[in-house]
Amino acid sequence: MGNMSYCRFENTATDLREVVQTLQEGDLEIDDLSSYEINGLQEILDLASEIIELEPTISRVLEG
Repeated sequence: MGNMSYCRFENTATDLREVVQTLQEGDLEIDDLSSYEINGLQEILDLASEIIELEPTISRVLEG
């Protein structure tokens, strides 16, 4: 089930924080990941690039 629209960003930020912490720990190896996790990690990287490109739009939203 997807996130409810009223908490989508909050829940996603929490999940991404966990991913960042895992990557920062540096203990992660390709052998530790299933093919689904490898694909998911690649998708996170791709989406992060898209989010950076959307920074002006995000800033406008945050400014209200």
